[in-house]
Amino acid sequence: MYKVSVYVTPKKGILDPQGATIERALPALGHTGVGQIRVGRFITLEVEGDEREAVSAEVDSMCRRLLANPIIEDYSFELSAEASGGYESGTQEAGA
Repeated sequence: MYKVSVYVTPKKGILDPQGATIERALPALGHTGVGQIRVGRFITLEVEGDEREAVSAEVDSMCRRLLANPIIEDYSFELSAEASGGYESGTQEAGA
């Protein structure tokens, strides 16, 4: 079993109205020197499997086909293998 964290963000050059709104609002709240804000999604899931490479390929397929829109979004993910009593550290990233 693997715990998976998926990060989805707009591709560079794609309009990000939420990021632009936050970028305009932060100075009004006293936070200066912040820029290039991109708002995305964080998705967690658990995937059954024993082989890290097979689970990684399955998660990559999920991202390309449903969790992200590869035309306008980038994605990456991290895998953590379940150890007895919790999850073992170690991550792997992939993306479009």
